[in-house]
Amino acid sequence: MIAVGAIAIDFAFRSLLIDQARLQLTQTAEQIEQVAREASSFGFAGEAPVTIALSDRATLDRWASANEYVQIDNDAGQILGKSSNLGGVSFTGSAADVKSLAIRFTMVRIAGNRPGTMLVLNRTLTDAENRPLAIAYVGQRLDIVDDLIARARTILLEITLAAMVVIAAASYFIAAWAIDPIERLTAAVTEIGSERLDRRLRWRRRDEVGRLASAFDAMLDRLQSAFARERQFISDASHELRTPLTVINANAQMLQRWGDRDAEVLRTSLDAIADESGRLAGMVSGMLTLAKAESGDELPKEPLVVEQIVDDVVVHARERAHAKGLQLAADHPPEARTVVIGDAGLIRQMIVNVVDNAIKFTEAGRVDVTVRREDHAAVVEVLDTGVGIDSASADRLFDRFFRGDPAHALAAEGTGLGLAIVRSIARVHGGTVEAGSRPAGGSVFRISLPAVPESFTAGS
Repeated sequence: MIAVGAIAIDFAFRSLLIDQARLQLTQTAEQIEQVAREASSFGFAGEAPVTIALSDRATLDRWASANEYVQIDNDAGQILGKSSNLGGVSFTGSAADVKSLAIRFTMVRIAGNRPGTMLVLNRTLTDAENRPLAIAYVGQRLDIVDDLIARARTILLEITLAAMVVIAAASYFIAAWAIDPIERLTAAVTEIGSERLDRRLRWRRRDEVGRLASAFDAMLDRLQSAFARERQFISDASHELRTPLTVINANAQMLQRWGDRDAEVLRTSLDAIADESGRLAGMVSGMLTLAKAESGDELPKEPLVVEQIVDDVVVHARERAHAKGLQLAADHPPEARTVVIGDAGLIRQMIVNVVDNAIKFTEAGRVDVTVRREDHAAVVEVLDTGVGIDSASADRLFDRFFRGDPAHALAAEGTGLGLAIVRSIARVHGGTVEAGSRPAGGSVFRISLPAVPESFTAGS
């Protein structure tokens, strides 16, 4: 680009100098024509005054200079006079130049002591009635123009080379300055693996690289947290799976040794295997539900009426509640229709898990399920009269495989995944779940989900 710019400047500079030379030649020719017209006005049916005026060398030298030359020809192409600085050099023309009344610029190569190029103006001189009088040749050597252009080219070349050197050096240092943090970032990324997720860049730069480093640190925070959760999940799952597998293995060995000889061993072992395999199946089913709940982008969602789902869950859970001597009821206005957008199976599973949890940990009294709209949210509350929630367990209540108070956990069946599934389902639907103790005794679980505006459902 610099070289192209230099060439453009050179071309423009030369054009400017040539145009200036043409202007000077034109002005000189106009002065000569003015003198010719004045001389012709004193003539008497002849051209003697014009010939005398234009053939006088002293007169022609007035228009000539060290770099400008003048020659006058008659209409026959014969030289009438020329400036003294022309010496033996003459401009050539023809009678046709007179007839055409043309004005032409030509480049003429000249020889002699000072060879070179000359720009020559060929102009027909006319009288007031536009009749040809003579031909004027006004020339200007282009030595000065060539010298100026040569000097300009030298200066442009030097400036171009200097600029290229400066730009190359600046580009090198700028590239090194820009690439160095990228290389450092690349090296840090290469060193970080699954076992070094605790490393952080902690750059305090305010440019794009600094923002990239901050984003990288934030990504590592999320990855480390995710890896920690997965490790904890694997550890908890391994611990939870070990017990039923151990029981199944022990009873299988008992069956191999005494099953065909002792009917009691056969019955007990088969019951134990059936119970523990059922527990394993429930745990695997819970894990699959949990995985489905945590892949929210793939869930098929549709409009759902929360009151209908709650009524269906209560109807199916009422037998289990009555078996423990509990009352189970749904509480909401009969005409209420609170609509949420979600996966029908997961929403139902979430409410089932909370209701089953309440029945499981309530020994006497009742379990109530209420539905209401609060602003733009559908709120489902499950209230029981059970043992309540102690402050030590409140923070971990929705963790995977957490079973609460060991004394109650041993007596209650379950996999420890139910409330973790509830939290994941609520999150993937843009909602929340909270739990706490009631002042009069018992627990309350509060599920909040984004609800469709009432104006969209009023006519349905």
